[in-house]
Amino acid sequence: MNTDMNMQKKAAPQGGAGLLRAALVVFAILTLVTGLAYPYATTGIAQLLFPREANGSMMERNGQVVGSSLIGQQFSAPKYFWGRLSATAPLPYNASASGGSNLGPRNQALADAAKARVEALHAADPGNTKPIPVDLVSASGSGLDPDISVAAADYQIDRVAKARDMTTLEVARRVEAHTRRPFFGLLGEPVVNVLALNLDLDGLKATR
Repeated sequence: MNTDMNMQKKAAPQGGAGLLRAALVVFAILTLVTGLAYPYATTGIAQLLFPREANGSMMERNGQVVGSSLIGQQFSAPKYFWGRLSATAPLPYNASASGGSNLGPRNQALADAAKARVEALHAADPGNTKPIPVDLVSASGSGLDPDISVAAADYQIDRVAKARDMTTLEVARRVEAHTRRPFFGLLGEPVVNVLALNLDLDGLKATR
C-alpha cells in the first residue's frame, strides 16, 4: 500500500507537467492559426478578389486620393450635390468620432439645425418649390453617410445644372448613372453616392 501511495505522489507532478505542456502546445497552435494564418489568409484573399474594397474604397482625381466612397464629405458650393448633415465633432464627417447627434424629436437644437439647412437649400435655389426630402435636413446615425436618396438628388438637379451651365437632362443622367439599386432588388433602397457623382460632374465640366 505504501508503494502505491509513493507511485501516486511521483505521478502527480508528472501529470501536472503534462497538462501544462499540452496547454502550451494548444495555445501555440491557436496563436499561429487565429493570430497569424487566418488574418493573413483573409487579408490576402481580400486583396486578391476585392482590392478596392479592402483598401477603403478610395476615390481618386487626377491620380490623387480625394476621399472614400464609404465616408461623406461636406459640399456647400451650388454646383455640387450636397450630402446628409453630419453630427460628428470637431469636424463634419470625422471618421474617428462617428455617431449621431442623439437629439430627440422635441429638441430645439435639432429643429434649429433642420431649419438652417432648409434656409440654405432655399437660398441656393430660390425658385425650387419641390418638397425637401428629410435626408437633406437630418444627420445620419453614423454621421458619415456618403449617400443620399434619389429624391434628395432629384431635388438638387436644377440648382446643379444651372450652376454648371448644363441641361437638367444631362445632370439627371449622371444621377441615374450613380444610383445604386437595392441588393437583389429587395434589400435597401436606391441611393446616390454624393462624392462619386460630384467627381463625375467635375470631369464632365473639364471636357466640355
